[in-house]
Amino acid sequence: MTNVKTAISMDKDLLDEVNRLAEELHISRSRLFALAAEQFIAKRANQELLRRINDAYAEYPSPDDEALLAGMSAHQRNILEDEW
Repeated sequence: MTNVKTAISMDKDLLDEVNRLAEELHISRSRLFALAAEQFIAKRANQELLRRINDAYAEYPSPDDEALLAGMSAHQRNILEDEW
C-alpha cells in the first residue's frame, strides 16, 4: 500500500479532540484519520447494502410470482384438506 500526504482543513476544536484521542490510543494522527476514513467507508457500504436489500423486499411480486404463490397456496390447502 502506498502512502500519500494530504492536507485537510478543520475546526480547531475538532483537531484538538483528534490530537487528544490519537495520544490516548498511542497512534499517530495520520493513523487515526485513516482508521476513521476506513470505518466511515465501511459503514456507508453497509448502509448501501441494507438499502438495496430493503428495496428488493419492498418490490411487489411480479404477475408470474403472484401466479406461483397462488398455485403454492392452493397446493398447501389441498394437502391440509387431505390430512383432515
